[in-house]
Amino acid sequence: MVECSISDVKLHEGHEVLIKGWLYNKRSSGKIQFLQIRDGSGFIQVVAEKSAVSSELFELCDHLTQESSIIVVGKVKSDKRAPSGYELDLIDLSLVQEAGDYPIALKEHGIEFLMDNRHLWMRTERQSAILRIRHEIIKSAVEYLNNKGFIRADSPIITPTACEGTTDLFEIDYFGDSAYLSQTGQLYAEACAMALGKVYTFGPAFRAEKSKTRRHLIEFWMLEPEVAYMDHEGNLQLQEELISYIVESVLKNRELELKSINRDIAKLEVIKAPFERISYDDAVETLQKNNFDIKWGDDFGSPDETFLANLYEKPLFVTEYPKKCKAFYMQPDPKRPEVVLCDDLLAPEGYGEIIGGSQRIHEYDLLVKRMEEENLPSEIYNWYLDLRKYGTVPHSGFGLGIERTVAWICGLDHIRETIPFPRMLYRVTP
Repeated sequence: MVECSISDVKLHEGHEVLIKGWLYNKRSSGKIQFLQIRDGSGFIQVVAEKSAVSSELFELCDHLTQESSIIVVGKVKSDKRAPSGYELDLIDLSLVQEAGDYPIALKEHGIEFLMDNRHLWMRTERQSAILRIRHEIIKSAVEYLNNKGFIRADSPIITPTACEGTTDLFEIDYFGDSAYLSQTGQLYAEACAMALGKVYTFGPAFRAEKSKTRRHLIEFWMLEPEVAYMDHEGNLQLQEELISYIVESVLKNRELELKSINRDIAKLEVIKAPFERISYDDAVETLQKNNFDIKWGDDFGSPDETFLANLYEKPLFVTEYPKKCKAFYMQPDPKRPEVVLCDDLLAPEGYGEIIGGSQRIHEYDLLVKRMEEENLPSEIYNWYLDLRKYGTVPHSGFGLGIERTVAWICGLDHIRETIPFPRMLYRVTP
């Protein structure tokens, strides 16, 4: 007998295994008890036949309550009807703790009730599958970058100023001075790229946006690569290769989880580089032809992004936005300075922007000019300007929003299911 996880029972067909977990659900047909067990790595059915176990053990199985913690010994056998292809014939079972009246029965509950009990809701098959897919997305993204020679260089969460504007900052008292929760690690990633060449930051970001939509969280996670000597075109290629690698890894390693949440994997199987591209100019023209109320210079809203993305099966790059609707640090197009060398990557199926990226301004005088145009205090950004004084080079990067990526790959209706404990406009508990 070996101790193993449910995800590894396939390696032990015909042998006895010991699994430590919890009772997720059960049903009975009189002389047979069917126990559905979970252990964090997956779910499996354990079959207890009255004729094959002691009367005491069968009675224990009959009285087990939902979410009781148990240790199970069983023999692994193949079963094509099972989602994983395997189940266990029960040999022995010991009770670690009998759960009381568990509040989340396996029935329909209102979303506010489920959110109030998020610490327990995560145990359900659907929610745990989503969180395992989230793990795979993060793992594969970091794996791709590490394999490409990137160095992780973490950025501070407490910052002295904004990166992309001051209207959605969380201000904190920093020993009598004002400081802010980070909106992005990008500016610090740029400094690290000048030292290490190819870097990425990974951590939480905070936006004090009073937005209550299915796409927005107040606290979310971003992966932000930054590369010295990389131009706009190289930036686009890096993004599409990264996303393709992530989707391929999820399809390969999380097939059971995708099936358990009823994700249409055919829509993911087409996600391979290269991706579709459209300029901001052409995007505005397309929207206007389809009766959208938008003019050149406007930023896109969710309906605009959804319409554009739904024209394609793959993610869509929208490139070269007007300078006035993008951040101060983005490199103007030398041939057309009213637009910048940037992109938004829109996920298909109406999930909106999952990546925002650009080539950064590398010329000192131009960056100073843009900061003056945006009325940014130069004294706070002196260290950032130093990067343009001492060995400046063209460089580019982007930010990948983890939660929106999870929502898209899982095909979720709302972003609140993409993170263990979501923080939304009116939700700060549990």
